[in-house]
Formats: sequence, C-alpha cells, structure tokens
Amino acid sequence: MGKIKTHKASAKRYSVTGTGKVKVFHSDHRHNLGQKDRKRKRHLRSSQILSPAMTATVKRLINKD
Repeated sequence: MGKIKTHKASAKRYSVTGTGKVKVFHSDHRHNLGQKDRKRKRHLRSSQILSPAMTATVKRLINKD
C-alpha cells in the first residue's frame, strides 16, 4: 500500500506541540508595517493555537496523528 505524502507547504506553516495542539504564526507581519500601529505589530509577532475545528484537517495534511 502506498504512503501518504506530507503537504510541504502546510508543514512549513504549522507545527504540533507536545500536547497535540497545532501552533501557527500570525500573517500580515511581512510588509507595509509603517501603516500598522505598534500594538498590532507586537501581537502579530506571537504565535497562536489553531482552533479545534481546523486542527484535525491540518494534522492530516502534515501527517501528525
């Protein structure tokens, strides 16, 4: 039987924590930073935990069951 390939684009964006949650970094922190206020840029630097509804989908893409 064939193996399931990892979706490489998703593997670069998401990581799985030790407890099985999916961690993702915020978008919109790449360019046009002069227009965004300091508080918004500070919050975009941190990571966030993906919602439980999306967790199962992303884990299937990156083969972390």
